[in-house]
Amino acid sequence: MSGHSMVAGTTCLLTTGAGADVTGAGDDGLFVDDCRHLSRLALRVGAGPLRVLRGGGESVVCTPETPRHEDPPYTVVRRRRVLPGRLVESVELTSFVATPQTVEVAYEVAADFADQFELRSARSFDKSDAVRGAEVADGRLVLSYARRGFERTTTVRTAPPARLTAGGAHWTVSLPPMASVTLQVCVAAAGDASQDPRATPAAPGDDLTRCARKGLADLDALRMPAPGVPGAVVPAAGAPWFLTLFGRDSLLTSLFALPYRPELAAGTLRALAAAQGRADDESRVEQPGKILHELRSGELATTGEVPYARYYGSVDATPLFLMLLAAHHETTGDDRLAASLQDAARAAVGWMLGPGGLATGYLRYRTDLPGLVHHCWKDSGDSIVFRDGTPAAGPIAVAEAQGYAYRALLGTARLATQVWHDPAWAATLTATAAALRDRFATDFRLPDGFVALALDGTGTPVDALASNAGHLLWCGLLADDWAAAVADRLTRDDFFSGWGIRTLAAGQTPYHPLSYHRGGVWPHDTAIAVAGLAAAGRRADAARVADGLLAAASHYGGRLPEVMTGLARESGAGPVPYPHSCSPQAWAAAAPLLVQTALG
Repeated sequence: MSGHSMVAGTTCLLTTGAGADVTGAGDDGLFVDDCRHLSRLALRVGAGPLRVLRGGGESVVCTPETPRHEDPPYTVVRRRRVLPGRLVESVELTSFVATPQTVEVAYEVAADFADQFELRSARSFDKSDAVRGAEVADGRLVLSYARRGFERTTTVRTAPPARLTAGGAHWTVSLPPMASVTLQVCVAAAGDASQDPRATPAAPGDDLTRCARKGLADLDALRMPAPGVPGAVVPAAGAPWFLTLFGRDSLLTSLFALPYRPELAAGTLRALAAAQGRADDESRVEQPGKILHELRSGELATTGEVPYARYYGSVDATPLFLMLLAAHHETTGDDRLAASLQDAARAAVGWMLGPGGLATGYLRYRTDLPGLVHHCWKDSGDSIVFRDGTPAAGPIAVAEAQGYAYRALLGTARLATQVWHDPAWAATLTATAAALRDRFATDFRLPDGFVALALDGTGTPVDALASNAGHLLWCGLLADDWAAAVADRLTRDDFFSGWGIRTLAAGQTPYHPLSYHRGGVWPHDTAIAVAGLAAAGRRADAARVADGLLAAASHYGGRLPEVMTGLARESGAGPVPYPHSCSPQAWAAAAPLLVQTALG
């Protein structure tokens, strides 16, 4: 995604306009809990346009446009901070002439209160019943919105006091010679949440540690209060579209960051246990014991026009919950959390072994339910395809979910022995995992020795060559000889772009380097492949792929984006950005942490 983003918890400012304006023409704005509280924030100084000398998210330096032979009479420095539920912006005018100046300064302000699903979807929503307001009183501008019980406000205050109208703020500034004047705008959204900032550790000089340090800083910015668990925190999935609790994203992020931020894992586990499925509700794909996919509090989710208020469309969040619970205990030695979540773990295992799960042989999902078509991490509608481009029909068993199930069963068996003192159940779980491993070797092995992306509804292997195989190396589901063959294939040039592992190997009919899940390179997916290669004893290959990922990060100032294009690395050029990538994004931020752990 072009432009600049700043994040604090579930608050995100995304700017794409010149001089860091919020234009309202696209999907930029100030977002809080899925609602766009500012759709326009445009600075106007003087009679003409401003020339941007240095752009950026937190500080922008501008001057008035002047003829080439004239020096500008003043500079304009625009600084901003994003806090949970708030934006504070200052404008500093500094004179460089010996005479006084009078300068007109204005902000154009608007709030459309659009739900983020409106901005991401081609679907139109009838909101003609919405009530909107704009009121100036007591030195503040209050923009309001109400529809079907969903209410939001945006409040604008200024210092020194400006002339406020429904459309913004205006000052007439007397700028003394060779001096500075500072103006300030504070924008507050209703229903903001607080979070505790965390310091990041100082880093030694190597590239991996610098990248990990940047990732930790981004994770700290993405911390949000754990829903339903006072005092706990979880990682929001990513800015600007995913600033909420996501099952899969928050679990994988917390797993990657476990040695560095164990409190994220604890908060995520407790929050997801509190929201665990308790009933059969097809409208939200809920089932007893199933772990949540996402929580949303925006207008369209609140009014039921999209199904994501509390949505369970994820086949892998449940085994990932069990994986994280076992890993948290193994890393921290904390018996208390594991003991307190025993009931949630047993319910999760019950779902995994139930009629929609391993009782049918594999974890599967239907493709005809509300919301998402695909319930795996490659969740775009065209992601699960055969090598010739034919879409797979459901119910679908994706490969990596079986790897997560295998590791979840073994981890839970260890907890059953060490914490819950139930050796009989532990033996049952271990035997179930072994049977899954044997069954998988028969059903998912392709004739060329690679791993099928999935099994379709008829049990036919979906034969596209996909990066999901790296997840299986990481989970230890493949026997040694098969793992070696998969590792060889995964590191060839059609998979490895030079920056990371493509989601689909190049050369196949459905491959497209600018596709979200059919050719793009995802840092978290690549980091899992690095960890899988290292686990399979292929440390040289793991280091080579990691070097590519770190080289990509250096072109983004150390911050890895959600996804990059799959275009091959060229000498002297950086990675080609994916046009709508979230940044910062939680599991991308945590990817270097997994790499650092895997490579020691």
